[in-house]
Amino acid sequence: MGIVTSVTNDGFILSSAPNFRDLGGLRTAAGRTVRHGLLYRSDALHSISEEEVEVYNGLGIRQLVDLRTPHERESLPDITPEGAAYTAVSVQNPEAAGANFSAALADPEVARRMFADGAADRFMHGVYRELVTDAEALTGYRDLVDRAAKGPTALVFHCSAGKDRTGWGAALLLGLLGVDRATVVTDYLASNDRQANTDKWMRLLSEKSGLPWDEVVPMTRVRAEYLETSFGHIDEVYGSFDNYVVDGLKVSGGTVELLRERMLL
Repeated sequence: MGIVTSVTNDGFILSSAPNFRDLGGLRTAAGRTVRHGLLYRSDALHSISEEEVEVYNGLGIRQLVDLRTPHERESLPDITPEGAAYTAVSVQNPEAAGANFSAALADPEVARRMFADGAADRFMHGVYRELVTDAEALTGYRDLVDRAAKGPTALVFHCSAGKDRTGWGAALLLGLLGVDRATVVTDYLASNDRQANTDKWMRLLSEKSGLPWDEVVPMTRVRAEYLETSFGHIDEVYGSFDNYVVDGLKVSGGTVELLRERMLL
């Protein structure tokens, strides 16, 4: 099958996976451009509609990297594109609070203790610190970078909402490609208009928890402050983004060069 490129009238490639998007077209600080059709980010890929399967299969995806926890993967298995290899890459300890907020919201007493009175916002800042220093995150994101640099393309990586674990993965890859911080943040914030699927199940959890929707909203949206928490924590622990890449992720200079050679025009 030839590669299909299709964008719906509302700007989405796949309306049934609204946070699915191409990272191509973004400019680097050095004036280069990320190639189209090689690197996609997404929300969960279990919901691809029958009407959009042909478009999905026609994108030429050869790697699907699932950043979700084992429970998430088992509950809602991905639809893998034709010809693609599926790989689970964990970036979060399944026992960490950030990996279990859905279960916490299902228990009204726990939900009130963890998320009421503005605590959800503080919770999200904690998640973003975990994503850049926890051992499982360091191993998983190194694997994602290696796969993007060395494995077959095109590649799609995703979590459930495609905004936090995937959001940091995109920020990392774009940073390695030399995309400036402001552009990285703009791409990150684009997830806010693409949360239709997430809102459906989060509203149900909000009702179960007894928490008003505005107390739950911080867990359904991205904020520039969350991403800045990750970058700030990197500076605290490693001194710089470059040191994080070398000393934390242990990604080699050769791998970064391969990534840039592959992904940049």
